Amino acid sequence: MNKSLVLAAIVAAVALAACGKKEVAPVVVAPAPIVVVPAPVVVAPAPAPDASAAAGSASSAAGSAAVAGAAAAMATDAAAAAMKAASDAKK
Repeated sequence: MNKSLVLAAIVAAVALAACGKKEVAPVVVAPAPIVVVPAPVVVAPAPAPDASAAAGSASSAAGSAAVAGAAAAMATDAAAAAMKAASDAKK
C-alpha cells in the first residue's frame, strides 16, 4: 500500500509539472509586402466594318446555307435509298 501511495504521488507531481506554466514564444509580425500595380493598358476599339464588307459576308453566308441545304437533301435521298435496299435484301 505504501508503494502505491508513493507511486500515485510521483504521478501526480509529474502531471502537475507537465501542466505548469510554459514560456510563450514571442510572435514576430513581418511587415506586409509592397505590391506594385501596373498602370492599366488602354486599347483603342477596332474601326467598324463598312457596309460593303457586311453585304459580302451576308451573301457568302447565304451561299453556304444553300450548299448545306443541298447536302442535306442528298443525305436524305441516300438514307431513303439505303432503307429501300435493306428492305429489298430482307425479301
